[in-house]
Formats: sequence, structure tokens, C-alpha cells
Amino acid sequence: MTVLVTGGAGYIGSHMVLALQDAGRDVVVVDDLSTGLRTAVPAAVPLVVGCVGDETLMGQVIKDYHVEAIAHFAGSIVVPESVADPIDYYLNNTVRSRALIAAAVAGGVKRFLFSSTAAVYGEASSEPLSEDAPLDPVSPYGASKLMTERMLADAGVAYGLSYGVLRYFNVAGADPHGRAGQSGARATHLIKVAAQTALGQRGHLDCFGEDYPTRDGTCVRDYIHVSDLARAHVLALDHLADGADSFVANCGYGRGASVKEVIAAVKRASGVDFPVRKAPRRDGDPASLVADPSRIRATLGWRAEHDDLDAIVASALAWEASLAGARRAAA
Repeated sequence: MTVLVTGGAGYIGSHMVLALQDAGRDVVVVDDLSTGLRTAVPAAVPLVVGCVGDETLMGQVIKDYHVEAIAHFAGSIVVPESVADPIDYYLNNTVRSRALIAAAVAGGVKRFLFSSTAAVYGEASSEPLSEDAPLDPVSPYGASKLMTERMLADAGVAYGLSYGVLRYFNVAGADPHGRAGQSGARATHLIKVAAQTALGQRGHLDCFGEDYPTRDGTCVRDYIHVSDLARAHVLALDHLADGADSFVANCGYGRGASVKEVIAAVKRASGVDFPVRKAPRRDGDPASLVADPSRIRATLGWRAEHDDLDAIVASALAWEASLAGARRAAA
């Protein structure tokens, strides 16, 4: 089975490519390299540079590489950016996903994995969140992802497309073997930014809001190691290949860490007491998002291997240090 990984030159997509390679699968990557890096794709993996919204291109890739399954990671992910420019987010995350789904149906692809988000739940009223919680996104980012979920559900009914929707909570960390990590120049993820601050690449870290109704006033998130997430996707492909029903599942560990707790973990791991500044809340940030992972465990037999905040932080720090070393060597 050849798997097409969209956004495979990006953070999560590149880890999916490694997980598929480790499992002995054939892979082809499509990425427009707007945020991804060519160097993130292993040399042995074909890379087609282009947009997933180009239905003709996608159809040709599916035909040329005999694609039987798609893992769709390409998209925009910054919540405040989506509030400022919602039309762009609906284009990139929804319209272009529609084109990819259409190409998949026309090309006879039978299995489709979609990279969704806990942002589809909005301001959750219960915790931990099950997949049956109300869907009420508070940002265009979450809304754009929910629209694609609904398109997949309709395509499943109309065309027999088997799909898995994986709703991520907060993805963090780096490949334990140092092969991949978060490399994007515009990354806004807390652990990456904190690691950069600890390494002296930023003058300070902003803490966005300290008046949330949480245990220490800062946002709480369920952080999942990127390698655990990639392995869940491989299991999901196997699940669909065995003829199982389409499904929606949360991807998290079932407990959250606050912004202040993450900052403390990065300070412990780095040994650096870097400056942290209070900043206003960001638009579109819910107070707390913690997964109920019962369904993914029961459906896929998935078990976490890296469920430890300090270990997640340590892997992110090691990756950030390796990037800094590579930049110094190239200078």
C-alpha cells in the first residue's frame, strides 16, 4: 500500500513519514514547502512540490504512485492568525481539503486519514473531552477543520470512502532518534518557543493570559508526543485496511499541563531561568482542553510510549539545540 502524506515536509507529517518508513510502507509526499522544509523528507521518499488544492495534480500523483491511502496533514494551524485572516484559513483548510477528497474519490483511493483538532470542541463544558462532546469551535481554525470532518462523513456515505478523523490536542516533542522535529521558522507552539528562549534565541517568553478559570490562571492543554501521534496514524491505516468502520478519535493522554507548568518543565530540563512576561489573552484560546483517549485505545489498541512532560520537553530541547548547531556549522 502506497500512502500519500500531504504536508509531509512539515512537523507532524515528517514524523508520519518516518513512522511509515519504519513500518516498511511505501510513501510519497506532497507539500508546497510554504512552511515545510525539503530537508525534512528522507532522501528515499519521493517529494512532489505542489498544492493539495490542485485537483489535477493530486489526481496525477494518485495515479502515478498507485496511492491506496492518504494521510492529510497539510493546512494552517495558528489560532490567532485564523481570527485575523479567516478567509485564508477556510481556503487552505477547507476548500483545498475538498479538492483533495474529490481527487481521492475520483482516483479510487479507499482510505483517508484527516489531521483534525481539539479546537472543534470550542469552550468545552466537560473534561476530559469525549468525542461526543458538543462541537462548537470558537475560532475559524477550529471551524475550518470541522467543515472538513463533515465533508469526509458525507463522502463516506456517498462514495464509500473509509476515513479516520484524528482530533489532536497539543502535539509536542521530537523524534527520539533525532531524525525530525519542529523546524518551522514561524512556529508558535509553547514548548518550542520556550525551548528557543532557554537556548537564548529569544529574549523572553510571553505568557498569554493569567486569569483563566484554571488551577494557576493559565491555559491547560493535553500535550501528546509527536511520535506517539504518528504511531496512532499507522495503526489507524491498518484498522481501515482491515475493513473496519470509519471513526473519529481524540489523540491525547487524558491529563493536562498548564502554561506555567510547561514553562517550569523547560526550565528544569534546560537549567535556565529564562525571563517570562505577562501578556494579554490571545483571541480564540479556550481555557482548558484535555482529551478522553478511551476511544482511540479501544479502537486501535493504541498505547502511549512517551507520556511524560519532562521527556517531551527534553526531546524538544535536544532538537532545538541540534538546529542551532546546524545553523552555526553552516555559518
